[in-house]
Amino acid sequence: MANIKSAAKRAKQGEKRRQHNAPLRSRMRTAIKKVINAVQAGDAEKAAASYREAVPQIDAAAGKGLIHSNKAARHKSRLNRAVRDLQG
Repeated sequence: MANIKSAAKRAKQGEKRRQHNAPLRSRMRTAIKKVINAVQAGDAEKAAASYREAVPQIDAAAGKGLIHSNKAARHKSRLNRAVRDLQG
């Protein structure tokens, strides 16, 4: 436990932020996994639908500062390429 008041407050704030961010991060990761699983299964239609659902989740995480915007772009690019390769 922190000995200084400001350190205790920072620890409290950090825990509050962690609990707020955890479900957002989980939602994003789940959406990404759904696309990957659909691609691996070879289901082009499901992969495309999952990709369309994953993009807003990734963008939301980047917008809230949960992940860097470059990481969001990298995820979207790789997932999109995987879905396109499956379709074409």
